[in-house]
Amino acid sequence: MNFIPIYLGLCIFTTGVILFYFFTPFKSKNIPKADTLFSDALDALINGHKAKAISLLQQTVKQDTNHVRAYLQLGNVLRTHNTDQAIKIHQSLTVRPNLKAEQKVDIHKALAKDYIEIGYTDNAREEAKKILSIEKRNLWSIKFLIQTAEENQDWEEAAKWSKHLQKVTGKKEINDVARFDIYKGLDLMKNGNNNEAILSFKKAIKKSPNNSLAYKYLGDLHEKNRDLVKALENWQVYATKDLGSGIDVYYKIESALFDLGRYSEVENFYRKIIDLDKYNLEAVIKLANVLEEKGETTAALHLIENSISHENKDIRADIMKLKLSISMATPIELGHQIDLIINKLSKAHEN
Repeated sequence: MNFIPIYLGLCIFTTGVILFYFFTPFKSKNIPKADTLFSDALDALINGHKAKAISLLQQTVKQDTNHVRAYLQLGNVLRTHNTDQAIKIHQSLTVRPNLKAEQKVDIHKALAKDYIEIGYTDNAREEAKKILSIEKRNLWSIKFLIQTAEENQDWEEAAKWSKHLQKVTGKKEINDVARFDIYKGLDLMKNGNNNEAILSFKKAIKKSPNNSLAYKYLGDLHEKNRDLVKALENWQVYATKDLGSGIDVYYKIESALFDLGRYSEVENFYRKIIDLDKYNLEAVIKLANVLEEKGETTAALHLIENSISHENKDIRADIMKLKLSISMATPIELGHQIDLIINKLSKAHEN
């Protein structure tokens, strides 16, 4: 009997089984591609599964060592609890060849955020500047440089980048540049350079006449220089231009007018404020006090009553009314006023 054909048949069969064994299981494992893993990692991040996302990102870069986006994201995820590792990952990307400009920008931005996380502001600023060397109109970098300059009280640097932002966006936000002149003036003022500070505040006003804050600090400087007339002028401009924050200088204005022998002008000042803002309760109460001092209690009471609103939770006007009514109202009326004040206080406490 010829066994050769049988032997050959067995060899062919065995070879087929071996090939099937080695190749079929590989296909059945169905290992996900790197992009699929990366997509799953992003989904995990969105759903708050941080540990799962890290694992999937690590699998992604293991499969595809050129997957820059996965490395970037891995570093970003690690930033909050392992910043040193995040920095190492992101720094390793900077030396890779053939990176696109947008990839370089993303890498340096990631590094800047890494450094911010550990308080290395100077390093972060350098990364922002590297971004601008690649992409001159990158708004994130410019705004970041403005922000950090402001935090460091480097007003000239802040003004420089603010001007650059205007140039890039084409929007002339002059108030921003004027604001940095004010901050520079404050810095000079803090160091005792009062004359230079005055020039800086005047520079801010020239750039932006409606920027009220410069007037306030000019008033303060003139007061230091014992020039109450100029101090008063600037405080009054500030108070009328910024009706909200201007409240801060009311006592300075009253004091200056008293020292200058012009206390009769206090009434006119508060009337001017109320003409501009009839709901300015601080000015109303101040004016009521002035009228009471002049003996015009009825006029003061009428002014206060017109300002009281049941919807207004501020009880200062009610207290002022009670004060003015003591010499004029009956005990029953005074008791009613006290009840209203208590009721307002109770409602405020409930809220």
